[in-house]
Amino acid sequence: MTTSSLLIRPPTPDDYAAWKPLWDGYNAFYQREGPTALPDEITRVTWQRFFDAYEPVHALVAERDGQLVGLTHYLFHRSTTRIEPNCYLQDLFTLPSERGRGVGRQLIEGVYAHVKRVGAHRVYWQTHTTNIAGRALYDKVATHDGFIVYGTFV
Repeated sequence: MTTSSLLIRPPTPDDYAAWKPLWDGYNAFYQREGPTALPDEITRVTWQRFFDAYEPVHALVAERDGQLVGLTHYLFHRSTTRIEPNCYLQDLFTLPSERGRGVGRQLIEGVYAHVKRVGAHRVYWQTHTTNIAGRALYDKVATHDGFIVYGTFV
């Protein structure tokens, strides 16, 4: 899928060096840096999962003029209310210089296209209430279902 010089595609193993700064930027956005940074092992395993056919975890990258400028990670899972799997869009990030240029929308639409190809129908995600720029886009491409997310580590 292309828009002007924007290409949305699955990553290749050779993309790691270009993907990693985007991943780091995403984690910094959610303040996972310094002492709260993700361990290197999580980054390594996450990257490996994208290339393991048995994993339900997938990725797309946005490339403009030979440079990676955005990423999305998503996964399929079972549900007690559907026969087909649901898709959880877990991560979405674009370089700050690319925001407002359609990269995030194209990445989301790339996920939608994959979901349709596998016969699923539902894509959902969450974001922080302070992510104003992201929420402006999300309000255009999806519906806020009104749910509040709870979580804890056990």
